[in-house]
Order: sequence, then structure tokens, then C-alpha cells
Amino acid sequence: MPQSLPSPDRPIVLVGLMGAGKSTVGRRLAKRLGMEFVDSDSEIEIAADHSIAEIFARFGEESFRDGERRVIARLIEGPPKVIATGGGAFMNEQTRKLILERCIAVWLDADVETLAERVSRRDTRPLLKDRDPFLLLRDLASARNPVYAEAHIHVRSQPMPHDKAVEKIVEALAEWEGGR
Repeated sequence: MPQSLPSPDRPIVLVGLMGAGKSTVGRRLAKRLGMEFVDSDSEIEIAADHSIAEIFARFGEESFRDGERRVIARLIEGPPKVIATGGGAFMNEQTRKLILERCIAVWLDADVETLAERVSRRDTRPLLKDRDPFLLLRDLASARNPVYAEAHIHVRSQPMPHDKAVEKIVEALAEWEGGR
């Protein structure tokens, strides 16, 4: 464990597939570092006055991704904070470029079996509607993991308690700060 906690001078943005623990780990990481936590999906819902499922159903994924990009750009302004993003946010080239240039991107990586088990607990995810979670996540991992790998920090988020993932991120942030 590091002697002192890192004190990032820019936002920490958690990226990764749905079910990786971005929101749960992000809340705990923010608390540990004494930073504000925001969930971009929640902020999108507030800005749009619709749930993400409603946005997908009424306006389509392209409209959702455009709103997501604008909300994330707004969230990275101001004092550094921990931001959990939706699984597809980092796939948008403009969003990814912004995050890589102005934030510390942390890829929370988990195996497909773990992700499928986690996301099966809730039915609020539009991409999972009427689909097999394992098959969808396997395909998403194949397409997205090479892009998530562009993140500054890579942390495996399972199979372990979320606090272990937080500890790994804190250690990686300390190393990242020391190596700049």
C-alpha cells in the first residue's frame, strides 16, 4: 500500500464493459481519494429527462451516444473527480480522444463469465434486451477490449471484492503519477 494517497490533477475516468463495476468501484475510489463521484449514465438521464432505455427506444443509440459525448465533456470540466462511464462511451472516437488527453483513463477489465453473471441481476440495460448476456458480452469484449486497452491504466476487476479493485487502482495511480 502506498505511503500517501495519490492526488490526481485531472479527472479519473473509469471505462470498460457493462458489469465491470465502474459505478460501484468509482464511488469507493472517489471516497478513498476524497474526490467527487459522478456516473455519466445518471447525468445523461438527468440532462435528457429520460431513462437510458427510453433514450435508446425513442431516439436510437446514435442520439444517445451524441448526448453521452456532450455530457462527458461537461463532466471533465472543473475540479478533478471520478467519473464512471457507460460501456460504449470510450468507443466514440471524440469521447475517447478527450478522455485520453484530459483525464486518467482506467480500464476495469473482467472476464465475460463474471460480467454475464453480474449483468443478469438487472434488466435495465438496453443492449441486453432479449439477448443472451454471455454471447453479447463475448462479442462486445472482442470488439471493445482492443480500444479499452488504450486507457492509461488497466485493472482486472474480478474475481475479487470491489475494495481490492479500488486498492489496485490507487496503487496504479501512484505509479502513474510517479512516472510522469
